Amino acid sequence: MIRLYNIKEGIIIEKNNEFYILENLDWDKIVNENDLYPFLDSLIIKGIKLNNDEWESYEGKVLAPIQSQEVWASGVTYLRSRDARMEESEHAKSAYDLVYEADRPELFFKSLPHRVAGPGTEVYIRKDSNWNVPEPELTLFINASGKIAGYTCGNDMSSRSIEGENTLYLPQAKTYERSAALGPCLLVLEQPISPATNIDVKIFRSNDCVFQGNTQLNTMKRKLEDLRDYLLRGLKFEQGCYLMTGTGVVPPSTFTLEGDDVVRIEIEGIGILENEVKWF
Repeated sequence: MIRLYNIKEGIIIEKNNEFYILENLDWDKIVNENDLYPFLDSLIIKGIKLNNDEWESYEGKVLAPIQSQEVWASGVTYLRSRDARMEESEHAKSAYDLVYEADRPELFFKSLPHRVAGPGTEVYIRKDSNWNVPEPELTLFINASGKIAGYTCGNDMSSRSIEGENTLYLPQAKTYERSAALGPCLLVLEQPISPATNIDVKIFRSNDCVFQGNTQLNTMKRKLEDLRDYLLRGLKFEQGCYLMTGTGVVPPSTFTLEGDDVVRIEIEGIGILENEVKWF
């Protein structure tokens, strides 16, 4: 596996627990190269190897793995997600039941790149919502050619009380300032990601863990390739895009995020995406 980190100075490539920095490289150009894994592998020889102290000095400055890409999202791809959405509103039950069983998935626009939070930065919850949750999601990077070229951790922040008022309020519940977080890297594999991949989330409040949940990718009802295909039926992305694939972990209906909470999402093979929660 290769992990690709976005930094202000260029990129850092990690392979076999060794880190190599390549300065003054354009993220959009790099990630849209065909056959990304061998291309990144070939770049390593051109990089400067970092020792542990040097890597640690960059680790706290890693940006979201994004430059010009839009972020899109999928909903109701896990049974738990369907049940959670039905909990929000009695009159919406039939809609979420139908989309869970339908061939066509729920897809929606999530964020422009400048609104995306990176690792160690803040995500927001809306002041006009009294029920807010994070949603840990495996996120696909789909390159300009339409290939699933990599994976990252995603946090699809959601205002459940707003969506619960009316399903037509979904854009307001899902798409607002810093409602999406990505990171810490782009995982690039020679083969598709394992269906047994673990997805874990913890929420901390005053250093105490107030919620913990986990799932595996193989509990998702839909195939990753199908989600990609439906997104590309009506859209082209000249610089590629990110697609959040839905969540199988949702806190109970009695739980809501508070300001200064910390959300820690860990996906096996990718790493940890941690963000502090603030009101907006």
